[in-house]
Amino acid sequence: MKEIIETQFRDSIETKQKFIESSMDSIQKAADLLVDCLKSGNKILFCGNGGSSCDAAHIAAELVVRYKSGNERRALPAMALGTDHAILTACSNDYGYEDIFSRQVEAFGNAGDVLVGITTSGNSPNVIKAVGVAKEKGLKVLGLLGGNGGKLKGSCDVEVIVPSPVTARIQESHILVGHIFCSIIEKELFGLD
Repeated sequence: MKEIIETQFRDSIETKQKFIESSMDSIQKAADLLVDCLKSGNKILFCGNGGSSCDAAHIAAELVVRYKSGNERRALPAMALGTDHAILTACSNDYGYEDIFSRQVEAFGNAGDVLVGITTSGNSPNVIKAVGVAKEKGLKVLGLLGGNGGKLKGSCDVEVIVPSPVTARIQESHILVGHIFCSIIEKELFGLD
């Protein structure tokens, strides 16, 4: 059991080390995109499947409520698409699962907003479709991807790609970078540490 624990920790550390070495510039560009969006009075929409859906909700909650305990500030306009089960089931039934996020981008997205599409493979059809609708509507798109970036590579305004084929390592890195975004946003918008 100790070997499993140690291996998981070491793999996670190694992935994050490669990630920071390969992605410092893209993480900074992504943070700038989010800060500019919020400073302009726009909102951030998040979407993803499975664990990435949970990451989307987690990061949105940090922005709406607060990231750090004690950092009292106004709520920020952010929302996770895919958390309303009535919309998910109605859209899946009436249109198809690949439309669950694009319909919500159509409903809630406006030019100047940012869509953050989170997909460990970069190949999730519903995230890809949401990105397409976001671009049509004038939203900026940030892709949190993994591996080689998949089909979404090259179609987002900014892409942060975790250089790993392992879903668990990608998800761990996505939530880390989400926390980094929250920290930068609270610092840049409110001067909070």
